[in-house]
Amino acid sequence: MADKVDVLVVGAGLAGLAAAYHLADAGIETIVVERGDYPGSKNVTGGRLYLNPVRPFFPVDFWNDAPFERAVVKEKLTMLSARAGTTVEFSSDALRAEPRHSCTILRAKFDQWLADKVSEKGAFIIPKNKVDDLIFDGARVVGVKATDSELLADVVVVADGALSFIAEKAKLRAHRDPHHYALGVKEIIELPAQTIQDRFGVREGEGAAQLFFGSITDGMVGGGFLYTNRESISLGMVVGIEALMHHDPRIEAPELMEILKARPEVAPLIDGGNTVEYSAHVIPEGGIAMMPKLVGDGIIVVGDAAGFGLNLGITVRGMDFALASGALAARAIKDAKAKNDFSAASLSAYEKFLRDSFVIQDLQTFGGMMRVLDNPRMYTRYPETIANIFEKLFWLGDTPKEKLTATALREAMRGFGNLDALKDAFGLLKV
Repeated sequence: MADKVDVLVVGAGLAGLAAAYHLADAGIETIVVERGDYPGSKNVTGGRLYLNPVRPFFPVDFWNDAPFERAVVKEKLTMLSARAGTTVEFSSDALRAEPRHSCTILRAKFDQWLADKVSEKGAFIIPKNKVDDLIFDGARVVGVKATDSELLADVVVVADGALSFIAEKAKLRAHRDPHHYALGVKEIIELPAQTIQDRFGVREGEGAAQLFFGSITDGMVGGGFLYTNRESISLGMVVGIEALMHHDPRIEAPELMEILKARPEVAPLIDGGNTVEYSAHVIPEGGIAMMPKLVGDGIIVVGDAAGFGLNLGITVRGMDFALASGALAARAIKDAKAKNDFSAASLSAYEKFLRDSFVIQDLQTFGGMMRVLDNPRMYTRYPETIANIFEKLFWLGDTPKEKLTATALREAMRGFGNLDALKDAFGLLKV
């Protein structure tokens, strides 16, 4: 006979660990099955966690000993044409204030810390075990088949990442549309702490976040990111998988990374650094449009497996959604256990909790964002137009300089004074 527990969590990422933490805290017997050597060993992210959205889901002192890298006190957005770059930088007292708005993290360290929190609550984490299939009793999920054994449970929490083969086996996901996914590649580049602080103009413990978009993706949806850690920089790119598949001529993600690293806006920031880690990861980017069924009889889906990611161009979110969805799934399971009813109807309280939270509300509010971002002009014409405007404003030639307003209006009309730009502007008004 297979062993039986209250809840099995498939995947020790942020969503799975958050669910396990709250379940174990409520005295619910919980096992987390993780295919990696340890929690965090296979988890890849750009490296930034927005804290305000998730604070209500955890104890007040929960984050006091978290292994944060740097608090983000500078936001930078860089628009790149083939020959120029325009950067907008923002900093404020609010970003510098306590409690911190957001922090950079390294998942290998952060996930192990969170796993220790889960273990302290009494949940068991089993690494080096891959879940290959579900166990059914009729239509109801009653357990999993893992590498070493079969395990039975009242509820299986699916937290196995963006591609979620377990959700597919449960028939909660019909198919995967490449348009709804992106490929993320990242390098960790070591630099001394003081060098990072000098280059980004920040103090000890403080850092910067910088997003890049434009010519670096050669017309494809996507962009670059840079986050400062204590003694390293997380530098990477995200490119739409469908766009990458159909790009002509064919180009690989590592080539795009090299293009980004060679840009004059980036190269001085990583000069002298030593690349100590390279990783790649599939990212959900379809928003509300790609969300699968979230519950079934004996099963519930959280985090990336549920498609909970949101790219707004100026912010990229996923980890806050993962932590919140895991906590809300645990709340629904606790209610279901109190009724001894683990049917889809009972577990559907999870969907209500999500709708009442920032998770579904933000996904719905920005449901049209992918249509805005999936526009080649965002990566070609518009960064070039903005660069032209600023170049003409700053440039001094050998003839008298015209009024600044005349220069700006002329260049703006050249780049934005057309029907395509008008339609794109109306699209932006919807998000």
